[in-house]
Amino acid sequence: MIVIILNEWKILVRNRSIVYVSLIFILSIISLAWMSNVQSENQSKAQAAAEKHIRSQWDNLEPMNPHRAAHYGVYVFKPVSILNSLDDGVSSITGNVLKLEGHVQNEIVHSEASQAITISKFGKLKPSIILQYVVPLFLIFLSFGSITNDKETGRMKLIALQGVSPEKLVLSKSISIWLYGLMLIMFSVLLQSLFGSLGLDAGLRLGLTFISYGLYYLIVVFLSTFISVSFINNTSAISLLLATWIVWTIFLPKIWGNTVEKVHPLPSRQNFIAQMKEDRSKGIDGHNPRDERRSKLEKEYLIKYKIDSLSQLPINFDGIVMQADEEYGNQVWDKHFGNNYLIYQKQKKLYQLSGLLNPFSSLQNLSMGFCGSDMIHHLDFLKKAENYRRYLIKTLNDKHAHGGSRTGDWRWTVDNTFFRSVKTFDYQTMLIKNHIGNYLFDILALIAWAIFAGSLMRYKIKRDILL
Repeated sequence: MIVIILNEWKILVRNRSIVYVSLIFILSIISLAWMSNVQSENQSKAQAAAEKHIRSQWDNLEPMNPHRAAHYGVYVFKPVSILNSLDDGVSSITGNVLKLEGHVQNEIVHSEASQAITISKFGKLKPSIILQYVVPLFLIFLSFGSITNDKETGRMKLIALQGVSPEKLVLSKSISIWLYGLMLIMFSVLLQSLFGSLGLDAGLRLGLTFISYGLYYLIVVFLSTFISVSFINNTSAISLLLATWIVWTIFLPKIWGNTVEKVHPLPSRQNFIAQMKEDRSKGIDGHNPRDERRSKLEKEYLIKYKIDSLSQLPINFDGIVMQADEEYGNQVWDKHFGNNYLIYQKQKKLYQLSGLLNPFSSLQNLSMGFCGSDMIHHLDFLKKAENYRRYLIKTLNDKHAHGGSRTGDWRWTVDNTFFRSVKTFDYQTMLIKNHIGNYLFDILALIAWAIFAGSLMRYKIKRDILL
């Protein structure tokens, strides 16, 4: 088999068209990877400068009331990974800047897509576009051409008469074409590692990305070989191959995506915000409005400190009320956003099932997931940013309540020594080894497809390859 594979590679190298196309692929991947990396570096530098400036403003705040500082708030940024330059997934449309302040859970803003002059159906041009759409199409033509040429010239029968089994011959041809696809993936992966220092997690992510694309290319080559062998009419074979590619990459993802949204719909943005405001003011169950909650809290503290009026409290009741309101708002946030997160999980599981019909969907899920640019990583950032917001506002409210001021004294202030003691938001991207279970179904789907495609090809070869 090794001799046949090497011979097939010699034929590929001697074919000038293939050499020229390969050079175009390589140059395209280099240019896209370089431009994407430059863009990612510029964005990272801009974010770092903005974070430093915002932190400097916070550390040098003029003396002010802690609650006023809670309204002043801070900004946090979703970091840009070096792997985003390979596949940016949903990152370009979800936004990357979030303001954290008291009483309000803001939405993330400033997505790159919202600032783009033109909107592409496939998003920004990244190496993943070439690897997912263009390279498989080229592998289809290579597989088709390799089989049909040998059938038309009679070379396949001649080699078989020399003692080489048809199964070994066709399998060797398929593997040689698959290795060509692996070469392009390896080249892309090596480029990413050269553009920046990689930690263990990023290295593992790149390795898993390589495996995912490798499995998908194996499926494409095996199925292309099977269809090429199955049809006597070459026009019918290539038409079916192209139709399969179009259905996999364009129609099925869109149809299944729309189905998922219909089966597990998210609430509209307008209704979502309205329900959040209503629950915040009237109570989660509609029977515990804000005024009643304050009156109940006031009675509790009067009894706790055995006093008759709030003016006798040794602490600032205003700070207590602010924090109680925040904690109630956190419950509202957990209710509504928690419900959205459950819907996202249901949508993801249902969408993953499409991998049983369409391996391209599984590849896209894995590519975005391993590059840290899918919805799972985005929601992880939002959750951790919200946890920091709760820490920040609680720290300010506790200072307001227990820092030495009295109830009603809104002129009481703290200096920037206190503000500097507040920890900075330090987001750490989730480690892929701890969340590989989210992508296990997609991996198994690709493996199952590879086994299925390989079995079809072997069956057809044994049956009537020489007809």
